[in-house]
Amino acid sequence: MTDSGVRILITGGGGFLGQSVARALLARGGLASEPGGRTALARLTLFDQAFSIEPIQDARVQYVTGDVLDRELLSRTCAAGVDAVFHLASVVSAGAEADFDLGMRVNLDGMRAVLDTCRRQNAPPRLVFTSSVAAFGGALPETVLDTTAATPQSSYGTQKVIGELLVNDCTRKGYVDGRTLRLPTIVVRPGKPNRAASGFMSNILREPIKGEAAVCPVPRDARMWILSPQRAVDALVHAMELPAGAWGGNRTLNAPGITVSVEQALNALARIAGRDAAARVRFERDAAIENIVLSWPVQFATDRAERLGFKADRGIDEIIEAHIRG
Repeated sequence: MTDSGVRILITGGGGFLGQSVARALLARGGLASEPGGRTALARLTLFDQAFSIEPIQDARVQYVTGDVLDRELLSRTCAAGVDAVFHLASVVSAGAEADFDLGMRVNLDGMRAVLDTCRRQNAPPRLVFTSSVAAFGGALPETVLDTTAATPQSSYGTQKVIGELLVNDCTRKGYVDGRTLRLPTIVVRPGKPNRAASGFMSNILREPIKGEAAVCPVPRDARMWILSPQRAVDALVHAMELPAGAWGGNRTLNAPGITVSVEQALNALARIAGRDAAARVRFERDAAIENIVLSWPVQFATDRAERLGFKADRGIDEIIEAHIRG
């Protein structure tokens, strides 16, 4: 960090999560520091292949458009130094499954490019990496623990687990001070549907609230481990702010969430937005989506995360109501 404050890089800074983290950091004015202080935000760099959102009007914010594999561009972007990195750039689940080479290129080679850029800094920056519950699959216990073996059943999950291992090893080597969060499915995501296999859980709530039809590709009894956008942003910032000693030797953490079935989500939608809203959802089974999503675990024990101060939502009603409030 410089005398003027902390310098932060967000890859995937043009996406919903990157923009949300950026706005949260600006609102906070910086990052918490030990003991009980706060380091002011000196520079916030948003890096992405494209920006379709209204630029944040703040002198501390800079936008860099380019490919996360462009090592020369990453090097120039970080030439003045970077203290903290949120690595959010990713090809989402269904996209990585449909295009293996693209998923490997962005999710694995892009991870390497970011870590190598961090290695060249004068001091190892803190790095928060977003992994996923897709890290798990196959034969699993009823409740997944932090110690449960990661056995992903998709290319996306496999790429995320490789990223976790790279973050752990680069931390061990002293190249970064890494922290990985396995995030639940984020619901309700704003904006338009994307290629995430889990995106339907947002779609069946978001579109009906707007008066539009939505399709659910899985059965009513399908369950998911979910987290609201606000809790996800809070978790990412909290992960960055925790001192290194709090993480110990294991830098990968299952973030808290709640288990919700499609049926429970639609019942909550009917309670909050009316039966007409819930009736706008129709069911059309999609085997490709089912094969990905139904391989993920739906129940976690997150004692370690809770001890470290991470929090889940109280219920699906709270999540829907927060989305409606905007």
